[in-house]
Amino acid sequence: MATDGFTTCLWFDGQAEEAAHYYVSVFKNSSVGRVVHYPEGAPQPAGTVLTVEFTANGHKFLALNGGPEFKFTEAVSFMVICENQEEIDYYWAKLTEGGGEPGPCGWLKDKYGVSWQVVPDRLDAMISDPDPAKAARVTKAFMAMSKFDLAALDKAYAGE
Repeated sequence: MATDGFTTCLWFDGQAEEAAHYYVSVFKNSSVGRVVHYPEGAPQPAGTVLTVEFTANGHKFLALNGGPEFKFTEAVSFMVICENQEEIDYYWAKLTEGGGEPGPCGWLKDKYGVSWQVVPDRLDAMISDPDPAKAARVTKAFMAMSKFDLAALDKAYAGE
């Protein structure tokens, strides 16, 4: 792994390699790197996967098979910024498939319990608009959504 920037470590209970391949299949600019196995005398059986290095959408990750002690929570999430409804629909479908759970306001959990926010790229500009009425309408609209509906947000922003 390169030493520049940050690497996000994701703790799994036996699914590290499966998860790495899954995330690489969802995002462009992604690849699986080095796979390290537990040696003899480790807390997991020798030869089982310890870590998997992977890149998803250009971001470096290390998937760790650490055991059942820790679970993912909504306290940490990854934001996927989308240019259009097609991208929102794609990431929403891919990240909720196979047992993922939709949540409110663009949030979801994937099948591993990792939290994601699938967000339109212009949402921040809409909710921080200097016109408080526009910002309020968009905020009210998105608070009622699960997956973001960009056309509905645009209508709310325009006051329609």
